[in-house]
This record gives sequence, C-alpha cells and structure tokens, in this order.
Amino acid sequence: MKFGNVLRSFAFVLTGGLVATSAALAGGPAGPTLSQIRIKDPAPTDPKIEFEKYTLPNGLEVILAPQKGVPLTAVSVWYHVGSGYENYGKSGFAHLFEHMLFQGSKNVGSDKHFAVLKQIGASEVNGTTNPDRTNYYEVVPSNQLETALWLESDRMSHLLELLTSESLANQIDVVRNERRQRYDNVPYGRTRFAVGQALYPEGHPYRYLTIGRHEDLEKASLDDVKNFYRTWYVPSNATISISGDFDVAATKKLVEKWFGSFPASKKPVALTVPAPKPATQDIVVNDEFAKLRRIQFEWISPANFGADDAELDIVANALGADGTGRLYKALVVDKPWAQSVSVFQGGSQFSGVFEISVTLRTGVDIKDVKNTVIAELNRMAKEPITDREFARTITGIEASAIYRLEGVFGRGETLQSFNHFLGDPDKITWDLDRYRTTTTQRVRAAVERWLPTNNLITITTMPAAPAAAGGAK
Repeated sequence: MKFGNVLRSFAFVLTGGLVATSAALAGGPAGPTLSQIRIKDPAPTDPKIEFEKYTLPNGLEVILAPQKGVPLTAVSVWYHVGSGYENYGKSGFAHLFEHMLFQGSKNVGSDKHFAVLKQIGASEVNGTTNPDRTNYYEVVPSNQLETALWLESDRMSHLLELLTSESLANQIDVVRNERRQRYDNVPYGRTRFAVGQALYPEGHPYRYLTIGRHEDLEKASLDDVKNFYRTWYVPSNATISISGDFDVAATKKLVEKWFGSFPASKKPVALTVPAPKPATQDIVVNDEFAKLRRIQFEWISPANFGADDAELDIVANALGADGTGRLYKALVVDKPWAQSVSVFQGGSQFSGVFEISVTLRTGVDIKDVKNTVIAELNRMAKEPITDREFARTITGIEASAIYRLEGVFGRGETLQSFNHFLGDPDKITWDLDRYRTTTTQRVRAAVERWLPTNNLITITTMPAAPAAAGGAK
C-alpha cells in the first residue's frame, strides 16, 4: 500500500496587514503593504492514528484503533498468507480458501455469514486475496461489534466441522467461473497471464496470478483444504484490527472472550522468493475480445516499501498521471495516438512490477508509440524530473493518505498494511517521508537502475477474430 497526502496547513498572516491598510485609508499611520505580508509555511502535521497493539498468549495479534464520531466499527482479520506463498501445482489455492471461509462454520451454520451480517445492518462485508495476504472484514453498527467478533472467531476455530466435498466442489466451480468472467473472456485478460509468464519462471508463485490455473483448481482436495487451514489459518498467523467507535476496555474483554481460549500455535514460516531476472522478450497476444491494440512495457521492480519503490512511484506519476504525465501528454494530448495511458509501480512482498500500458487508437503506427515511450524513458534516465513534477507528485501522495483515513475501515487497513509489511502499524510519517525526503537525482537513478530500455519485455495485444467455438476450459 502506498501513501499520500497530508494537506499542509498554510497560515495566512493577513489580519495585521488588513487592519493596517484600513488605518492608512482612514488617515492613520501606514502599516505594511500587501506585498510585505508574509505567508508562513509551518512544518506539515501528518495524520496520526491512535492505536494499541498487543498479542494474546496464543499468538494472535490485536490492533485497537478507537475513534469516536460515527457509530460504526470495522473488524478486519488479516491472515498472513497470499498467493505468493503457494506451492507449485497449487496456484489459486489462497483465493479458493478465501471463498471457503464464507461457506459456514460450526456455530454460525452453513452459508449464514452474510445473512447474519445483513440482519444486524453491516454496511461493508467482504474478503480479498492478493499475493501477500488474505483479509476478511465487516463494518457494523458499534453495538453489534460482538456479533462480528463471534463470526470471525467461529470460522477461525470451527471451519472444518462443516467442510464437505460438496461445499468444496461448489466453490471450485465458483472460482473457475470467476476466472472465466474476469480473466478468460474479457478484453486484455489473456495479456495479464502473458505478463506473468514472461516475468516469472515456472514454479514462481507470481507466475499464474492470484486467480490460479483451472487445472490446479480442479485438483484441489479436502485434504488440501484441511492442511492449508491448519498451517496458515492459526492465531499466530493472524492479526485482527478493530477500528472506529468502541470502548477499549470492554473490547479487550470481548477479544479475550472470543479468541483468548484458542490454543497456542506455531507461526508458519514463509519462504522468501528471489526476484527473477527475465530476458528481453517481444510477445504478441491475439485477443478475440479486444477491439484496440495495446502495447505494454514490463520490468521486474522493487518489493513493496523496498529501496527505490517510492522513487518508481514518483516516476509512474510523472509519466502517466492524467492530464500532466509526460506520456499522457505526448500520446493522448499532443499527437494524439493513444486512447489511454497508464503507468504504475506495483510492489509485492518479494518483488514488484513496473508497467507502462498504452492502448492505441485505430491506424496509429505502433512503432511510433514504442519509440516515444523509449525516448522518454531514456531522457528520464539522463535528466532529473523537474521540481514542479516532483512537488505535484508529493502533494498527490499526501492527499491520498488523507483520503484513505476518512473511513473507519480505511484506518484499520492502513494499520494492518504497515503491520504486515513493516511489523509496526505506526508508519504513516515514515511512509510519507520516503517520498518527501528523496530527490530528483535519486528518482533519475532509479529509472537508470530499474527501467533499462535495452532489456525490457514488451507485450502487444492484437484484436483477433472470434474463435469458431468453445472458450476457456
């Protein structure tokens, strides 16, 4: 998770000047002119989330972040396992297991999780999986906090009692249909898999994306699910955050009531996966769902919060920001050759991906687009970005940080993310300072180090005629 933008408070010292000016107009002694009025720029005050973190004897981490105001409370459980932890031949399993946790547990009942939360007025309910973690959350009226804790407690400790071959088969079908709907049968979906296969070697857990392969999902067994649950879904591998309107002392008692009796568990060890070093490739993907050509430039990049991660975030903004990005202006505004341009630095726990994606307008020479992108990258590797570009990016990053903290769920997830990646929830200022204290020269050096134009992967998606019959398996 990347941060941004604390709005700085600028104190305009106008009162004295306006009074003095009025006095002069009335014939009194002249005060300072408007040109002499100074604007004070105090040091920015970063947002601060008050929280308490502690660990139960069984290893479960607890983060409490109370904030009175709106009578809502967010409960979020992070299990520190994602698709980046999967073994070869088990792709998609972390995401499949996310689905299984909504199937029911011993005391809640089969397929009752959503129904209970709907009945008590929950405003947000979901679970998500990425390469680094799996989370489950609900935002409930504050007086229903105990119900949310009961639900999370029951599926942390009593899932296997209701696990059946039928429920597993049902969710395998659901996940495979999700892959068909969101990946296999949509424009540029196939390109996402082509990127993974170009960047990562066989056996690397990032190769097949979080959704996984159909053949791996089909082979998932009850024993696989049970072993995964017993390994990763243990208290010592989980962190629960509670944020919003609640009483701290009372909530600690509720946490102890619903989670404190779980037996101690051994925290599983995630093996670090080295960043690959892919060779230069130029790949063409024929896509029957795409209507326009797209060219993507891909590089392996730093891990989340790693060295040069912040600098490449700044590069991505300087290149691709709507309206102001260099490539956006060159390819969408000035020419115009592109329907859209996007640039991002996506860091995960073990390594990241830097991507430039350009969707071309009909009739444009793709070589012209490629040459424009490469020329701009070569320029950024030699010449620092301007102070104006740098300042605009930092301001945007700070503003994003403020926006994320507006809701009770966003505040809890902010703490969870820093805790997961850095071991300390209190990293807002540290994160912002990565951007504020770097320099344009360090940004230039990051381009030179990570984005060489003589060693890159390009993937071109070409519209193709629809297949005669069939579809994804």
